[in-house]
Amino acid sequence: MSQALLCPACETPHGPAERFCPDCGLPLVLPPEERAPLTAAQERARKVRASYAEGPLVRIAAARNQPEAELLQGLLLEEGIPSMVRRSGGFDVPDFLASGPRDVLVPQSGEGAARDLLRTTAPRPRVSGDAAARPWVRALAAALAVLVVAVVAAGVIAAIGP
Repeated sequence: MSQALLCPACETPHGPAERFCPDCGLPLVLPPEERAPLTAAQERARKVRASYAEGPLVRIAAARNQPEAELLQGLLLEEGIPSMVRRSGGFDVPDFLASGPRDVLVPQSGEGAARDLLRTTAPRPRVSGDAAARPWVRALAAALAVLVVAVVAAGVIAAIGP
C-alpha cells in the first residue's frame, strides 16, 4: 500500500500528512487501485439525495407483496428518494413469507417527489367529531338511545309494578 494520496479533481499526488489539495481545496483520496470496493449498502447510500432524507416516515404507497414493494423501492431509489418497506398491519402471514401487503414509507421531505413519481395521491384528512357524522347516522344513534331508555324504563316499571 503506497502512502500517496490523490486529489480527485486534478489527480496530483500528495504526501500522507496532507489532507487537502492546496490547488483545488478538495479532500485527498486513495488511488483507485487501493480503494476497497463498495458494499451494496454503500452503493445504495450514494444514490440517496440528502434533501429527500429528512423528517418522519410517511406512507406513500401500498404493495400487494414483498417483490412489488421492492420494485417500488427501486424506482424511488433511482430518483434519489430513500424508502422503507414494512408489513401492513392486520394481515395474518408470518414475517418470513414474501406474501401479504406491504406499506412503502419515505421521509416527509421526499413525500412530494415520491407521490409525483409513483402517481399516488395524498390520503384525505380524516375529520372526526359531530361535524363529520352524516345526518342519518346521528338520527339512528338518537333512535337507538331512545329505544334503550324505553326498554330500561319498561323493565323498571315491570319490576316495581303490581
